[in-house]
Amino acid sequence: MHRIAVLALEKSVAFDIGSSTHMFGRLEDRYEVVVCSPDRRPIPTTGGFTIAPEHGLEVLQDADTVLVPGTHYQPAREGRLEPAVLEALTTTNARRIMSICTGAFVLAAAGLLDGRPATTHWRTTDQFRALYPEVRLNPDVLFIDDGDVLTSAGVAAGIDLCLHVIRSDHGSEVANWVARYCVVPAWRQGGQSQFVDRPVPSYPDTSTALAREWALERLQEPLDLAAMAGQVRMSVRTFTRRFRAETGMSPGQWLTQQRVDRARHLLESTDLPIDQVANHAGFGTGAALRQQLAASIGVSPSAYRQAFRSA
Repeated sequence: MHRIAVLALEKSVAFDIGSSTHMFGRLEDRYEVVVCSPDRRPIPTTGGFTIAPEHGLEVLQDADTVLVPGTHYQPAREGRLEPAVLEALTTTNARRIMSICTGAFVLAAAGLLDGRPATTHWRTTDQFRALYPEVRLNPDVLFIDDGDVLTSAGVAAGIDLCLHVIRSDHGSEVANWVARYCVVPAWRQGGQSQFVDRPVPSYPDTSTALAREWALERLQEPLDLAAMAGQVRMSVRTFTRRFRAETGMSPGQWLTQQRVDRARHLLESTDLPIDQVANHAGFGTGAALRQQLAASIGVSPSAYRQAFRSA
């Protein structure tokens, strides 16, 4: 049983607490989720109500994962933490610490993000950089997995991060089940930049969505840019521009990522030989699959399959 301790601090984002405990809580045979606060004190949330955690900071010591929801906790916005919170975060034996949204301020104030890549809500990036210049902040992604420390962008990006953690722990099948249960996308493409405060491009009759659907049904076939653009009757140049505006990446990057995801799913859920997995995913050869998987997640197909089968 993997214990997840959710650290609630003053003015925690109610959505972040609720969504994270709900998603991990759907897997009650795999995760034990507990919510704590300093001295078990009641915590006012941004939702206009107060929660009463059943645990104090001591649960952080033997937690496997510590999760800090988004928060307007003022000490972290001033570059410090109250001593008890600082000690609890810096002495935990957890093998993984993660934050949602402005929870990254708490991790940074504890010194846990020094020299590391991290992200937070795009509206707070200037304040974050001014307080914590030693953190390698990237505001253009939904989440960052830096091994034992993970951070995510605002609100719904916390859902993306929770699904990523479940996928890493138990594979795509389990993560997809949780996503379906919670009625959310199992995987969102693109970066946080598409959600920054600016008009979202609307292409009611000229979207590239139909081309993406067409490509997803033919990942095992050779696909080129002209063929994808032809599905929505656009020039390659227009298609490429609109594709990037809608997804945050080029058509080639998107196609490679979809094929990697397909290969990972097949490695986890079937006993197909590596060459057949490569063929079904559209990489053609086992060598090409090995190269792409190594570039994207740093392991070979056989090592990836063994890791998930062992889990």
